[in-house]
Amino acid sequence: MKKKILLLSVFSLALTSGVLAQQDRAMTHSMYDKLSVNPGSTGSEDGICGTLLYRNQWDKFNGAPNSVVFNVEANLDRWVKNSGVGIAFYHDAIGFNRQNNLLLNYAYHFEIPNAGSLGVGIGLGMVNFSTAPSWVPPETMNDIILPNAYSGTNFDMNLGLYWKGNKNYYAGISTTHLSQSILTDPNLNNINFNTARHYYLMGGYRFTELFGASREFDLDLNTLMRTEFRKFSADITARVFWQNKLYGGLGYRTGESVLLLLGASLQMSTATQLSIGYAYDITTAKYINPSWGTHEIMLRFCYIVPPPPITKSAHPRWL
Repeated sequence: MKKKILLLSVFSLALTSGVLAQQDRAMTHSMYDKLSVNPGSTGSEDGICGTLLYRNQWDKFNGAPNSVVFNVEANLDRWVKNSGVGIAFYHDAIGFNRQNNLLLNYAYHFEIPNAGSLGVGIGLGMVNFSTAPSWVPPETMNDIILPNAYSGTNFDMNLGLYWKGNKNYYAGISTTHLSQSILTDPNLNNINFNTARHYYLMGGYRFTELFGASREFDLDLNTLMRTEFRKFSADITARVFWQNKLYGGLGYRTGESVLLLLGASLQMSTATQLSIGYAYDITTAKYINPSWGTHEIMLRFCYIVPPPPITKSAHPRWL
Protein backbone atom coordinates (compact mmCIF):
# COMPACT_ATOMS: atom_id res chain seq x y z
CA MET A 1 0.00 0.00 0.00
CA LYS A 2 2.85 2.38 0.84
CA LYS A 3 4.41 1.73 -2.57
CA LYS A 4 1.15 2.62 -4.31
CA ILE A 5 0.85 5.87 -2.34
CA LEU A 6 4.49 6.73 -3.10
CA LEU A 7 4.08 6.09 -6.84
CA LEU A 8 0.89 8.16 -6.96
CA SER A 9 2.61 11.00 -5.08
CA VAL A 10 5.54 11.02 -7.51
CA PHE A 11 3.14 10.99 -10.45
CA SER A 12 1.13 13.90 -9.01
CA LEU A 13 4.32 15.88 -8.42
CA ALA A 14 5.37 15.33 -12.04
CA LEU A 15 2.06 16.72 -13.22
CA THR A 16 2.73 20.04 -11.51
CA SER A 17 6.33 20.42 -12.63
CA GLY A 18 5.79 22.37 -15.84
CA VAL A 19 6.43 19.89 -18.64
CA LEU A 20 5.68 16.17 -18.54
CA ALA A 21 7.76 14.14 -21.00
CA GLN A 22 6.23 10.82 -22.03
CA GLN A 23 8.29 7.64 -22.48
CA ASP A 24 6.96 5.57 -25.39
CA ARG A 25 5.44 2.19 -24.65
CA ALA A 26 7.61 -0.93 -24.88
CA MET A 27 6.13 -4.06 -26.50
CA THR A 28 7.59 -7.53 -25.99
CA HIS A 29 6.47 -8.49 -29.53
CA SER A 30 8.52 -5.61 -30.94
CA MET A 31 9.57 -7.77 -33.91
CA TYR A 32 5.93 -7.49 -35.09
CA ASP A 33 5.64 -3.78 -34.30
CA LYS A 34 8.31 -2.24 -36.53
CA LEU A 35 5.78 -0.11 -38.39
CA SER A 36 4.94 2.28 -35.54
CA VAL A 37 8.57 2.93 -34.53
CA ASN A 38 10.35 2.72 -37.92
CA PRO A 39 8.40 3.81 -41.03
CA GLY A 40 11.30 2.65 -43.21
CA SER A 41 10.14 -0.95 -42.65
CA THR A 42 6.73 -0.25 -44.22
CA GLY A 43 6.00 -2.76 -46.95
CA SER A 44 9.30 -4.58 -46.55
CA GLU A 45 7.46 -7.93 -46.50
CA ASP A 46 5.41 -9.27 -49.39
CA GLY A 47 1.65 -8.81 -49.44
CA ILE A 48 -0.69 -7.10 -46.98
CA CYS A 49 -0.36 -7.65 -43.22
CA GLY A 50 -2.39 -6.48 -40.23
CA THR A 51 -1.10 -6.76 -36.65
CA LEU A 52 -2.97 -6.31 -33.36
CA LEU A 53 -1.16 -6.17 -30.01
CA TYR A 54 -2.61 -5.81 -26.52
CA ARG A 55 -0.40 -5.32 -23.45
CA ASN A 56 -1.56 -5.38 -19.83
CA GLN A 57 1.46 -4.17 -17.86
CA TRP A 58 1.87 -4.95 -14.14
CA ASP A 59 -1.34 -6.95 -13.92
CA LYS A 60 -3.76 -5.98 -11.09
CA PHE A 61 -1.82 -2.80 -10.26
CA ASN A 62 -4.30 0.08 -10.24
CA GLY A 63 -3.49 2.67 -12.89
CA ALA A 64 -0.72 0.59 -14.51
CA PRO A 65 -0.02 1.02 -18.24
CA ASN A 66 -2.25 -0.66 -20.80
CA SER A 67 -1.41 -0.45 -24.51
CA VAL A 68 -3.09 -1.37 -27.80
CA VAL A 69 -1.28 -1.34 -31.16
CA PHE A 70 -2.91 -1.82 -34.56
CA ASN A 71 -0.82 -1.74 -37.73
CA VAL A 72 -1.70 -2.40 -41.38
CA GLU A 73 0.91 -2.33 -44.14
CA ALA A 74 1.06 -3.27 -47.80
CA ASN A 75 3.83 -3.87 -50.30
CA LEU A 76 2.84 -1.95 -53.46
CA ASP A 77 5.57 -3.30 -55.72
CA ARG A 78 2.97 -4.86 -58.00
CA TRP A 79 1.44 -1.43 -58.68
CA VAL A 80 4.04 1.17 -57.58
CA LYS A 81 7.63 0.05 -57.90
CA ASN A 82 9.65 -0.28 -54.65
CA SER A 83 6.93 1.33 -52.50
CA GLY A 84 5.11 0.45 -49.29
CA VAL A 85 2.30 2.17 -47.38
CA GLY A 86 0.83 1.60 -43.95
CA ILE A 87 -1.28 2.89 -41.10
CA ALA A 88 0.06 2.76 -37.54
CA PHE A 89 -2.16 3.37 -34.51
CA TYR A 90 -1.52 2.89 -30.83
CA HIS A 91 -3.35 3.73 -27.63
CA ASP A 92 -1.55 4.08 -24.32
CA ALA A 93 -3.30 4.42 -20.93
CA ILE A 94 -1.34 5.24 -17.76
CA GLY A 95 -3.19 6.30 -14.63
CA PHE A 96 -5.41 9.28 -15.50
CA ASN A 97 -3.65 9.81 -18.85
CA ARG A 98 -4.56 8.62 -22.34
CA GLN A 99 -2.38 8.97 -25.44
CA ASN A 100 -3.42 8.14 -29.02
CA ASN A 101 -1.14 8.20 -32.06
CA LEU A 102 -2.27 7.75 -35.66
CA LEU A 103 0.22 7.93 -38.54
CA LEU A 104 0.21 7.26 -42.26
CA ASN A 105 3.50 5.71 -43.39
CA TYR A 106 5.22 5.64 -46.76
CA ALA A 107 8.53 3.95 -47.58
CA TYR A 108 10.61 3.71 -50.71
CA HIS A 109 12.88 0.66 -50.94
CA PHE A 110 16.16 1.07 -52.81
CA GLU A 111 17.16 -2.32 -54.20
CA ILE A 112 20.86 -3.18 -53.87
CA PRO A 113 21.72 -6.06 -56.25
CA ASN A 114 22.82 -9.26 -54.48
CA ALA A 115 22.71 -7.54 -51.09
CA GLY A 116 19.24 -6.42 -50.04
CA SER A 117 17.13 -3.29 -49.90
CA LEU A 118 17.22 -0.02 -47.99
CA GLY A 119 13.85 1.38 -46.96
CA VAL A 120 13.59 5.14 -46.39
CA GLY A 121 10.31 5.97 -44.69
CA ILE A 122 8.27 8.79 -43.21
CA GLY A 123 5.21 8.73 -40.97
CA LEU A 124 2.86 11.72 -40.77
CA GLY A 125 -0.15 12.00 -38.51
CA MET A 126 -1.41 13.19 -35.16
CA VAL A 127 -0.91 12.71 -31.46
CA ASN A 128 -3.73 13.18 -28.96
CA PHE A 129 -3.29 13.43 -25.21
CA SER A 130 -6.04 13.63 -22.62
CA THR A 131 -6.33 13.36 -18.87
CA ALA A 132 -9.36 12.96 -16.62
CA PRO A 133 -8.11 12.98 -13.02
CA SER A 134 -10.31 12.07 -10.06
CA TRP A 135 -8.88 13.99 -7.12
CA VAL A 136 -10.10 13.94 -3.53
CA PRO A 137 -9.38 17.51 -2.33
CA PRO A 138 -10.10 18.84 1.19
CA GLU A 139 -13.79 19.46 1.86
CA THR A 140 -13.24 23.11 2.76
CA MET A 141 -11.64 24.20 -0.51
CA ASN A 142 -10.37 22.90 -3.86
CA ASP A 143 -6.67 22.82 -4.64
CA ILE A 144 -6.24 25.04 -7.71
CA ILE A 145 -2.83 23.48 -8.43
CA LEU A 146 -4.35 20.08 -9.23
CA PRO A 147 -5.00 19.86 -13.00
CA ASN A 148 -8.48 19.38 -14.38
CA ALA A 149 -9.57 17.18 -17.27
CA TYR A 150 -8.39 18.38 -20.69
CA SER A 151 -7.53 17.06 -24.14
CA GLY A 152 -5.33 18.27 -26.97
CA THR A 153 -4.27 17.17 -30.46
CA ASN A 154 -1.22 18.12 -32.50
CA PHE A 155 0.97 17.11 -35.44
CA ASP A 156 3.27 14.08 -35.17
CA MET A 157 6.06 12.81 -37.40
CA ASN A 158 8.37 9.74 -37.58
CA LEU A 159 11.41 9.03 -39.79
CA GLY A 160 13.30 5.80 -40.34
CA LEU A 161 15.87 3.80 -42.30
CA TYR A 162 15.46 0.03 -42.58
CA TRP A 163 17.88 -2.43 -44.17
CA LYS A 164 16.64 -5.88 -45.16
CA GLY A 165 19.47 -8.17 -46.17
CA ASN A 166 19.23 -11.10 -48.54
CA LYS A 167 20.65 -13.49 -45.93
CA ASN A 168 17.98 -13.52 -43.18
CA TYR A 169 18.94 -10.36 -41.33
CA TYR A 170 17.67 -6.81 -40.89
CA ALA A 171 18.73 -3.56 -39.19
CA GLY A 172 17.07 -0.20 -38.68
CA ILE A 173 17.46 3.22 -37.13
CA SER A 174 14.61 5.66 -36.57
CA THR A 175 13.19 8.54 -34.60
CA THR A 176 9.62 9.12 -33.42
CA HIS A 177 7.79 12.31 -32.36
CA LEU A 178 10.23 14.36 -34.44
CA SER A 179 7.95 17.39 -34.11
CA GLN A 180 8.06 17.22 -30.28
CA SER A 181 4.52 18.58 -30.03
CA ILE A 182 3.56 20.33 -26.79
CA LEU A 183 -0.07 20.16 -25.68
CA THR A 184 -1.02 22.75 -23.07
CA ASP A 185 -3.86 22.70 -20.57
CA PRO A 186 -5.97 25.75 -21.51
CA ASN A 187 -6.90 26.28 -17.86
CA LEU A 188 -3.44 25.93 -16.32
CA ASN A 189 -0.61 27.18 -18.53
CA ASN A 190 2.03 25.49 -16.35
CA ILE A 191 0.68 22.00 -17.14
CA ASN A 192 1.98 20.65 -20.45
CA PHE A 193 2.35 17.33 -22.21
CA ASN A 194 5.51 17.04 -24.26
CA THR A 195 5.83 14.24 -26.82
CA ALA A 196 9.53 13.70 -26.26
CA ARG A 197 11.56 12.70 -29.30
CA HIS A 198 12.63 9.06 -29.18
CA TYR A 199 15.39 7.19 -30.98
CA TYR A 200 15.35 3.49 -31.92
CA LEU A 201 17.96 1.01 -33.10
CA MET A 202 16.80 -2.47 -34.15
CA GLY A 203 18.30 -5.59 -35.66
CA GLY A 204 17.78 -9.30 -36.08
CA TYR A 205 19.11 -12.49 -37.64
CA ARG A 206 17.53 -15.87 -38.37
CA PHE A 207 19.67 -19.02 -38.30
CA THR A 208 18.19 -21.69 -40.54
CA GLU A 209 19.03 -25.40 -40.54
CA LEU A 210 19.90 -25.11 -36.86
CA PHE A 211 20.18 -28.88 -36.34
CA GLY A 212 21.47 -30.06 -39.69
CA ALA A 213 19.81 -30.12 -43.07
CA SER A 214 16.37 -31.21 -41.80
CA ARG A 215 15.31 -27.54 -41.68
CA GLU A 216 12.84 -28.28 -38.89
CA PHE A 217 14.31 -25.80 -36.39
CA ASP A 218 15.29 -22.15 -36.83
CA LEU A 219 16.76 -19.74 -34.29
CA ASP A 220 15.45 -16.17 -34.52
CA LEU A 221 17.32 -13.38 -32.68
CA ASN A 222 15.96 -9.82 -32.32
CA THR A 223 16.99 -6.71 -30.45
CA LEU A 224 15.42 -3.26 -30.05
CA MET A 225 17.04 -0.33 -28.24
CA ARG A 226 15.16 2.86 -27.35
CA THR A 227 16.00 6.14 -25.65
CA GLU A 228 14.86 9.73 -25.32
CA PHE A 229 18.20 10.62 -23.65
CA ARG A 230 16.68 10.40 -20.19
CA LYS A 231 16.11 6.68 -20.01
CA PHE A 232 17.62 3.85 -22.06
CA SER A 233 16.17 0.38 -22.44
CA ALA A 234 16.87 -2.58 -24.70
CA ASP A 235 15.02 -5.79 -25.52
CA ILE A 236 16.93 -8.93 -26.51
CA THR A 237 14.90 -11.99 -27.53
CA ALA A 238 15.71 -15.44 -28.87
CA ARG A 239 13.02 -17.73 -30.31
CA VAL A 240 13.26 -21.29 -31.62
CA PHE A 241 10.85 -22.11 -34.48
CA TRP A 242 9.71 -25.62 -35.35
CA GLN A 243 8.79 -26.01 -39.02
CA ASN A 244 7.73 -22.33 -39.02
CA LYS A 245 4.59 -23.45 -37.18
CA LEU A 246 5.38 -23.18 -33.45
CA TYR A 247 7.89 -21.14 -31.49
CA GLY A 248 9.06 -20.59 -27.94
CA GLY A 249 11.55 -18.09 -26.68
CA LEU A 250 13.21 -16.11 -23.93
CA GLY A 251 14.19 -12.47 -23.67
CA TYR A 252 15.38 -9.73 -21.37
CA ARG A 253 14.46 -6.06 -21.03
CA THR A 254 17.28 -4.16 -19.34
CA GLY A 255 16.61 -3.26 -15.73
CA GLU A 256 12.98 -4.35 -15.87
CA SER A 257 11.94 -7.91 -16.76
CA VAL A 258 12.60 -11.39 -18.11
CA LEU A 259 10.48 -12.19 -21.18
CA LEU A 260 8.76 -15.48 -22.04
CA LEU A 261 7.26 -15.94 -25.54
CA LEU A 262 5.06 -18.61 -27.15
CA GLY A 263 3.38 -18.59 -30.53
CA ALA A 264 2.02 -20.42 -33.55
CA SER A 265 1.54 -19.75 -37.25
CA LEU A 266 -1.33 -21.26 -39.22
CA GLN A 267 -1.14 -21.49 -43.00
CA MET A 268 -4.82 -21.03 -43.76
CA SER A 269 -4.34 -21.19 -47.53
CA THR A 270 -1.60 -20.74 -50.10
CA ALA A 271 -2.04 -16.96 -49.81
CA THR A 272 -3.08 -16.36 -46.17
CA GLN A 273 -1.34 -16.88 -42.85
CA LEU A 274 -2.49 -16.26 -39.26
CA SER A 275 0.02 -15.86 -36.43
CA ILE A 276 -0.84 -15.91 -32.74
CA GLY A 277 1.54 -15.03 -29.91
CA TYR A 278 1.57 -14.67 -26.14
CA ALA A 279 4.23 -13.13 -23.92
CA TYR A 280 4.60 -12.93 -20.17
CA ASP A 281 7.06 -10.50 -18.59
CA ILE A 282 8.46 -11.49 -15.19
CA THR A 283 9.18 -8.24 -13.39
CA THR A 284 12.69 -7.85 -11.99
CA ALA A 285 12.67 -4.10 -11.18
CA LYS A 286 13.00 -3.43 -7.45
CA TYR A 287 10.32 -0.71 -7.39
CA ILE A 288 7.64 -3.07 -8.70
CA ASN A 289 6.22 -6.10 -6.91
CA PRO A 290 7.45 -9.25 -8.74
CA SER A 291 3.93 -10.69 -8.59
CA TRP A 292 2.72 -7.92 -10.92
CA GLY A 293 3.64 -9.65 -14.16
CA THR A 294 2.77 -8.38 -17.62
CA HIS A 295 0.60 -10.12 -20.21
CA GLU A 296 0.79 -9.45 -23.95
CA ILE A 297 -1.21 -10.93 -26.84
CA MET A 298 -0.35 -10.71 -30.54
CA LEU A 299 -2.49 -11.45 -33.62
CA ARG A 300 -1.16 -11.06 -37.14
CA PHE A 301 -2.85 -11.83 -40.45
CA CYS A 302 -1.07 -11.71 -43.82
CA TYR A 303 -2.37 -12.02 -47.35
CA ILE A 304 0.18 -12.60 -50.08
CA VAL A 305 -1.10 -11.05 -53.30
CA PRO A 306 -0.76 -13.69 -56.05
CA PRO A 307 1.10 -12.67 -59.23
CA PRO A 308 -1.09 -11.59 -62.14
CA PRO A 309 -2.04 -14.48 -64.43
CA ILE A 310 -0.22 -14.84 -67.74
CA THR A 311 -2.74 -14.75 -70.55
CA LYS A 312 -2.08 -16.31 -73.92
CA SER A 313 -4.05 -16.02 -77.11
CA ALA A 314 -5.29 -19.28 -78.62
CA HIS A 315 -5.00 -17.92 -82.16
CA PRO A 316 -1.83 -19.09 -83.97
CA ARG A 317 -1.15 -15.54 -85.19
CA TRP A 318 -0.53 -14.35 -81.60
CA LEU A 319 1.42 -17.29 -80.19
